[in-house]
Amino acid sequence: MDWGSVTAEDLTDALREVDWSSPPRPLSEFFSRFTVPKSTAKWNSRLKCNLYYYRTNYFIMIFLILGLGFLRRPLAIVAPLSTALTIAFLNDRFAGTFSEKVTRTVRQFSPHLAAKMRPPLTPVIRGRPSSKRAIHICGRPRWVFVMAFSFVSFILWYVSCGLLTVSWALAIGLLATILHASFRTPNLKARLNTFREEFRAVWRNYSEL
Repeated sequence: MDWGSVTAEDLTDALREVDWSSPPRPLSEFFSRFTVPKSTAKWNSRLKCNLYYYRTNYFIMIFLILGLGFLRRPLAIVAPLSTALTIAFLNDRFAGTFSEKVTRTVRQFSPHLAAKMRPPLTPVIRGRPSSKRAIHICGRPRWVFVMAFSFVSFILWYVSCGLLTVSWALAIGLLATILHASFRTPNLKARLNTFREEFRAVWRNYSEL
């Protein structure tokens, strides 16, 4: 493949459709040979080739850098989890399942408290509910939990400097990826892998006819 003629959009589409379950390349190959590209065109071609060939390695590397960033600030791990939980509460099914499991757990220790966590009954007129049943979590309106966890998430992000940690970790991870992809000399295995992927794509399209 002539990687110089491949656009960024083509590369993005290829990475979106490729099989990400493939194992990462060996570290001995990943850190094998580095050279400076002789021209902008060769650098452009090398960058796209390596991004495609070492995609799994780059993903793992960025994930590890993010993990190291969170290890420096353990409280920053709670902030995104709290934010994710806040967003999940907006889903009716998740809110109902969460409320049911919490109520069931509390019932084992305090049946009286679990009874208070039941959602209020909706009045029925002529065999039909008088209004659309509102979503309740542990006996309280859903918006109470959403507002409470939103406030907690904001405090955690601010106190732990979580946004700054994520920003720096992503910046370092992306910079390391670009530097490696720019200076790692594509080997014969990378080119053969590209040809194999092209053959599979052509064969897949042919078999669908």
